[in-house]
Amino acid sequence: MNKVILMGRLTRDPEVRYSQGGENAMAIARYTLAVDRRFNRNGDESSADFIGCVAFGRSAEFAERYLRKGTKLVVTGRIQTGSYTNKDGVKVYTTDVVVEDQEFAESKNSAAQHNDGGYTGAPMMSRPEPAAAGDGFMNIPDGIDEELPFN
Repeated sequence: MNKVILMGRLTRDPEVRYSQGGENAMAIARYTLAVDRRFNRNGDESSADFIGCVAFGRSAEFAERYLRKGTKLVVTGRIQTGSYTNKDGVKVYTTDVVVEDQEFAESKNSAAQHNDGGYTGAPMMSRPEPAAAGDGFMNIPDGIDEELPFN
């Protein structure tokens, strides 16, 4: 079984590209999550692993629209390894998490009040998003049902 669950913060805005294919072009988003280590061997203040993630299709489009540097996410996916030869003729090995599901790990209000891990970048509210209802849930505007990455 190849299953990964991560919780961390984006180190920068996702990088999104579209595959070639005209009308059938698929979005491909790459981003890096800084995942805190639970225990430190040397008693260091804090340490993190920086894990590359790649999302395809609607998940990538969601990342492009809503994810920003510092966003705290829970990502579920699988590990995929690969290799390629770079322009200098050196073989490079890669390990990425292929995203199957991604969701916010904190509310927008909590993210704006709590900027831990030292990630200072674009403010969480840099893009207009729906206002939160009084019950703590976000109001989703009408007419975007087909844009949501879930059914």
